[in-house]
Amino acid sequence: MDPYKNQSFLKLALRFGLVFLVVVSIIKIVMSIFNTGSIQGMVNEYFSPETWQKFVVIQLVMSSIYGLFMAGYYKFIKKK
Repeated sequence: MDPYKNQSFLKLALRFGLVFLVVVSIIKIVMSIFNTGSIQGMVNEYFSPETWQKFVVIQLVMSSIYGLFMAGYYKFIKKK
């Protein structure tokens, strides 16, 4: 039996969303370091007083959508 079918939808969505949040945030930060050439450039791009809220909101929205979609897929659509 599929282990995803036994879990609650919200717990499954939260798990998928948190993993996505961590992985994509790390990838975006590392890519920004390489694109700007320094850690300070990454800090200015994502974590300055004007931009950190936008970064956090975008990451949270993307991870929520991904978590809900994947939980729905594994819980209700996937057959095996």
